[in-house]
Amino acid sequence: MDFGLVVIGDEILSGRREDKHFAKVRDLLAARGLQLAWARYVGDERPRIEAALRESFAGDDVVFCCGGIGATPDDHTRQAAAAALGAPLVLHPEAQALITERCAEMAREGRGSADMTRPENRQRLRMGEFPQGARIVPNPFNRIPGFSVGSHWFVPGFPVMAWPMIEWVLDTHYQRFFFERPVAVLAFIVRGLPESVITPALESVEQAFPGVRVFCLPTAGVQGRPGQIELGVKGDPRQVDAACQVLRESVSQLGGEIGEMPPAG
Repeated sequence: MDFGLVVIGDEILSGRREDKHFAKVRDLLAARGLQLAWARYVGDERPRIEAALRESFAGDDVVFCCGGIGATPDDHTRQAAAAALGAPLVLHPEAQALITERCAEMAREGRGSADMTRPENRQRLRMGEFPQGARIVPNPFNRIPGFSVGSHWFVPGFPVMAWPMIEWVLDTHYQRFFFERPVAVLAFIVRGLPESVITPALESVEQAFPGVRVFCLPTAGVQGRPGQIELGVKGDPRQVDAACQVLRESVSQLGGEIGEMPPAG
């Protein structure tokens, strides 16, 4: 099972806000033996959001979509999801109850009215309009929910809301996949060889060990210091040791200088 992330918002693309979802979702998955397969950033343009969602709805990946589910003019995710699915937007009864409860709570605190006929509360109810057939994703921060359709999970852009909601999704719906596909990683440093010379050895390792993938991360030389390449293998723990040893031997035979990776941190 692969996991994807869609982050929506002009503020991310313009630099007014720094995206924090990518690193956090990656870490939430890693803590459960899972990994992020892809990520995508989309601005606040309904046609682009609709196109991105139509593409991901066509696949089988579990997708977390952060942002754009509010009810202001720059929030388009709910509408784009409905359009991508060819479904109408409808007020979800459970979302209606939760938003009504939230409005009453705010009124008791002296912030607004509990009268759901007031314009501001009618506007708040729009946040409960989801594609027909959607399910609720609970929001422990203020109870105004997100929604899910199939394997797509839509949460607010606010990290304080989005992250516990994503954790709930993982622990409630995907626990059976935790640590199902363990991944081991081994890497080392190579100096004195260009990528073009090393590439055949990388291809050979992947062919010999179908349970692993290789990676090659070059670093350019600066201020008179020569460049170097981080080479490694990742994948099936039963094959990683042998695959890495074969790769080290191949690089050594090519005349490369091998160094060890510095300790993490």
